[in-house]
Amino acid sequence: MTTNPPRIPTRSRTDRPPADEPAESRAALQNRLSALTTRIQLGRSMTSESANYFLLLGVTLFMVVFGLVMVLSSSAVESHNDSDNFFSRFWSQGAYTLVGLPLMFVVSRIPRGFWKKSIWFLLAAACFLQVLVLLTPLGMEIGGNRNWLKIGSLTVQPSEAIKLALVVWLGVVLARKRDVLDQWKHVAIPVVPIAGGAVALVLLGGDLGTTMIMAALILGALFFAGVRMRFLVTGVVVVGVMAFFVAISSASRLGRIAALFGGASAANPDVNWQIDNGFYALASGGVFGVGLGNSHSKWSWLPAADTDFIFAIIGEELGLIGAIVVLLLFVMLAVVFLRIIHSSTDPFARVTTAAIMVWLIGQAFVNIAVVLGVIPVLGVPLPLISAGGTAMISSMIAIGIVLSFARQSHRESLAAPEIARAGARR
Repeated sequence: MTTNPPRIPTRSRTDRPPADEPAESRAALQNRLSALTTRIQLGRSMTSESANYFLLLGVTLFMVVFGLVMVLSSSAVESHNDSDNFFSRFWSQGAYTLVGLPLMFVVSRIPRGFWKKSIWFLLAAACFLQVLVLLTPLGMEIGGNRNWLKIGSLTVQPSEAIKLALVVWLGVVLARKRDVLDQWKHVAIPVVPIAGGAVALVLLGGDLGTTMIMAALILGALFFAGVRMRFLVTGVVVVGVMAFFVAISSASRLGRIAALFGGASAANPDVNWQIDNGFYALASGGVFGVGLGNSHSKWSWLPAADTDFIFAIIGEELGLIGAIVVLLLFVMLAVVFLRIIHSSTDPFARVTTAAIMVWLIGQAFVNIAVVLGVIPVLGVPLPLISAGGTAMISSMIAIGIVLSFARQSHRESLAAPEIARAGARR
């Protein structure tokens, strides 16, 4: 006859620890468990994002850090001349970046429904700020363009807010009209009066460069929305004719065109000086550059060295290799945008992402083309790299919107098999 061994009593998980166990050890155990739980939750949240999300985030953060380094290098001399502080412009750009970074992450968590409900108000508010620039003493003119709003010590550019609101507005409107975009009336209304009116407000301030970028992103949104090609060709012709007449209507713009072909700009002689010194900077850089911080052109030879012509300083200090790296960064940015467009099934997300891609990549193309002497000087910054607080914040918010699309598209793709299995069980 066999007997069962005596059962050893065990303490259940809900039993309280013995009274003689030190309180310090229990508190330490709870802290370790809390930290472990936090790490597990953080790991799950990070692994739930898509590869497109991390690729876009990584490229963006690298470009922002690279831009801060180049702003510090290119602006140090002028900062010292203006304020007796080598770091004044760098600190200003860094402060705007510290505002843009959390905004980018917050926006990346905003659902699509928020934009669809609030975009009309946001676009109207941005246009109202531009009206204040044009019609009130708060407007400020820089370089012949009246496109800045000065409130106390703060200077902002409402045209950047208009670009940001416009790309989302185009996504909302064109997504709703996706079934009737083969009819020109539905393409023209409300795109022509609303988007055209927003562009006209910026053009009234004299900023032809920003106007061209806005026209390009509108055409890009229409293309990715599936508008017929003959409508797009008509739009390109109309925009080209209008740009021609706007260009010849100003002596300053005619001078910039003349300077491009080797002539002299009587209205703005500094344009010839800027173009020539931009060439000198690129030529002196060679293949490997003169070294970070060793530029000669930034010593008051090259105007706008930290903004519109920062690519020339990159070419001088980092050489041909540095310039190619910048080009590759924008190519990578375009590739990620295209991947997100391809992976998304929501027309709103596709059109908005496409418009943001045309905005950022098109603006980079214009900036670099100006420095290389391919097109006349237009005065647009290099996205995420040039100095300019409003431009930096608007660009980072735009990328935050695309990050939100990447997150939501990835989660929808993960949820699709579960939904299919649930439907099959029913």
